[in-house]
Amino acid sequence: MVRTLPSRRHLARALTLMPLVALGACKPAADVAPPSRPTLSLKSGSTPTATTPSGAKVEPAVYSAPTPGSPGALMSLAPLVDTVKGAVVNVEVQARARPAMGGMMQGLPPGLAERFGMQGGQNPFGEGGGAPAKQGLGSGFIVDPSGLVITNNHVVEGADTVRVKLEDGRAFDAEVLGRDSLTDVALIQLKGVSGKLPFVKLGDSDGLRVGDPVMAIGNPFGLASSVSAGILSARARDIHAGPYDDFLQTDAAINPGNSGGPLFNMKGEVVGMNTAIIGGATGIGFAVPANLIQALLPQLQETGVVRRGWVGLAVQDLTPELARALRVDAAKGAVVAGVSAGGPGEKAGLREEDIITSVGERAVDSAGALTRAVALLKPGSEVKVSLVRGGKAMEVPVKLGTRPTQRGEEEMTPRDATPAPLSKRLGLRLSEAQDGSGGAQVVAVESGSAAERAGLMPGMVLTQVGDQKVSGVAEAAQALTSAEPGSALLLRARVPGQDGALLRAIEVPQR
Repeated sequence: MVRTLPSRRHLARALTLMPLVALGACKPAADVAPPSRPTLSLKSGSTPTATTPSGAKVEPAVYSAPTPGSPGALMSLAPLVDTVKGAVVNVEVQARARPAMGGMMQGLPPGLAERFGMQGGQNPFGEGGGAPAKQGLGSGFIVDPSGLVITNNHVVEGADTVRVKLEDGRAFDAEVLGRDSLTDVALIQLKGVSGKLPFVKLGDSDGLRVGDPVMAIGNPFGLASSVSAGILSARARDIHAGPYDDFLQTDAAINPGNSGGPLFNMKGEVVGMNTAIIGGATGIGFAVPANLIQALLPQLQETGVVRRGWVGLAVQDLTPELARALRVDAAKGAVVAGVSAGGPGEKAGLREEDIITSVGERAVDSAGALTRAVALLKPGSEVKVSLVRGGKAMEVPVKLGTRPTQRGEEEMTPRDATPAPLSKRLGLRLSEAQDGSGGAQVVAVESGSAAERAGLMPGMVLTQVGDQKVSGVAEAAQALTSAEPGSALLLRARVPGQDGALLRAIEVPQR
């Protein structure tokens, strides 16, 4: 059960996430290529393109509400509930054991951990670290008729089995396709789906205004298809759950088991995913914005993990006092307090005391806004950074790197894209390079294998195999697997974030 605290004096003191169990990391089996899956096109306010096996077009459930004040104007939410409830699912997970901390609870600052009453890694939900966990409950929603479901990372993290139940009584086993612990978003695929399933579309969360009505459907305390309604209470809430906090706040009743469930607008579009609550409080719940989920979906579906842009700066909010001390007229922005040696920011010429006001087309009014703006950009891409330096406005082009995993964060491994013969023959697993500049990235090297003897290490990116330049896994795998047994292949590789190339030679084993 979720532990709640009696005091409501401070947000951080009472913040509680909502899983009934906390689960650990779940990794795909090695040497198993992922099955082909439908590709989503989920742009804000648009309808996903989907067809049934017969080729018939399938439309999502969308409710057209009458104009307020007009004849037949909405007096009850019942028609809206009837339209969308079939796409809201119950997520049941089972695991052998639970770690001390999971999902967005990882890496909490010591002060916040103390406010939870945690000592030595104690689980914030009332159980000790490493306590056995048999079952957990959560919610989710279908976004494609083939059975793609969005839910919370903390609902499915570390699950040995995942089973999803629909409102109409049908049940399916499910596979976790991808997870992002930093935003608590996960994507799962139902297995054995025949025909079409009801689904809903993601709406534009940026279009919501404080005071707009919203509705939540989920599985609180195992009470399936429970409906609650309220308004959007606030936007852009930072609840200290992670580096990319940008939560929607609502007074619609959210309880343990609602995790991963949808928050609807009055058109039946999902504008948020219910994720966190305030312990000991009533009417204060938080949801991940739909636009953030939309930005993560392509990577979660393609590789199972999210790679983010990185500048390599330590920043803080520009306050009126800092503005006066720096003798600038800027009212909002992010002040550079430190620059990582050798990072993208240093290479681009960014300096301490620069005041960053925008990244690309996104305005930056705080340190958090800068962090979120950069994280949504693709590693390896170039972006213009607008800043104020010494009272003068200027623009600096920056080529983004890949954000490294921070201390206390879960190390996420992309789904294996390596053909089984390559992994077995050479002891090498590859994925598409995550820095956006092409090549096949080494994600695992088997001990004692030909790959290890060649000096290959995880993180290296192969750009040439033999005489062939390679731009991805398919080309690298073809060149490696077609090599003559007993031959030696020249490999050219690079290490992200470092200059120059490395040369390696791999001896191809006899068959």
